[in-house]
Amino acid sequence: MSVTLVIVALDEEQALPALVERLAALDPKPAEVLLVDGGSMDGTAEIARRAGWRILAAERGRALQINLGVKAARSDLVCVLHADTLPPTDMVAVVEQTLADPNLALASFTPVIRGPQGTRWVTTAHNWAKTWYAPLLTRPHLFFQGVRLLFGDHAMFFRRAEFLALGGCNPGDTVMEEADLCVKFARLGRIRMVPRMIETSDRRIAAWGPLKANWIYFKVGMLWAFGLRSRMAKHYPDVR
Repeated sequence: MSVTLVIVALDEEQALPALVERLAALDPKPAEVLLVDGGSMDGTAEIARRAGWRILAAERGRALQINLGVKAARSDLVCVLHADTLPPTDMVAVVEQTLADPNLALASFTPVIRGPQGTRWVTTAHNWAKTWYAPLLTRPHLFFQGVRLLFGDHAMFFRRAEFLALGGCNPGDTVMEEADLCVKFARLGRIRMVPRMIETSDRRIAAWGPLKANWIYFKVGMLWAFGLRSRMAKHYPDVR
């Protein structure tokens, strides 16, 4: 099966050059790279155009952008990638091999958070742990039904047809759209974070500081768990 990489972006001209270089090194190559631009005012679209990627213009909002990208994808398998996240060079093979398991509905890579100062191991460990503790503590009935929470910096991947059949991301979601998607996919099969590392930027931690960043991640997760979605965006500002 072929793989489409869907990149959701907004004003990402600083992050994109490194991603362009990394995707050029993928072996095997994806069938296509599709950038869904949420109205960038910088050089994001031009960088993607020079890289030979398909570009779609979308209304701002990650859920809306993901939905548009998956719908437009030409492949059976889709991986949603953030612009500040660098995949391993065997990414396509990992996606194909993992989704060859018919009992698996949704999967992701294992993120390592890095920046100019090195690896943020504490926040990385928290990122891994919340995949399990968030549903276990707040929705144990879903946890024991197989729900695990994967997030955007994990580079989630799935079968396009199943994503569309489930209705995709909830269009109104601006934060934690991946969590609701995990709940939907759990109806179809297992959810798994595969033990293959993917590198994601530490720019939020650099902007907020480690303690504040981890507190924000925890707080937003709890707001989602208790259905207080209207408050989440207020506590999770954009960082570029």
